[in-house]
Amino acid sequence: MNQLHEQISALINTPEGDLDEIERTLTDGYAHVLELEAEKWRLEKRMREVAESLDGSEPGDLTQELTSLVRRLDGNAGELSELRGRLGDLRRHADALR
Repeated sequence: MNQLHEQISALINTPEGDLDEIERTLTDGYAHVLELEAEKWRLEKRMREVAESLDGSEPGDLTQELTSLVRRLDGNAGELSELRGRLGDLRRHADALR
């Protein structure tokens, strides 16, 4: 992910950018957004499963798993938000170059 962020920053900071490279980077970035969205969906689904299984069972291990899932989901949400913002910046940069 850091490599993608660095590539986006480099492209934005280049006054005369290569539109083909910008478009490839946007495509790669949006593909990564889709991966993050799929991971978010999987985490939310697992959280529901764990929460449902807490009824009537020993909460120890399940509580730890749920805590871990929540942390991963929070990290995922932050990464999604940041990447979407950077891709928006890159899209605006591409529009300005046109």
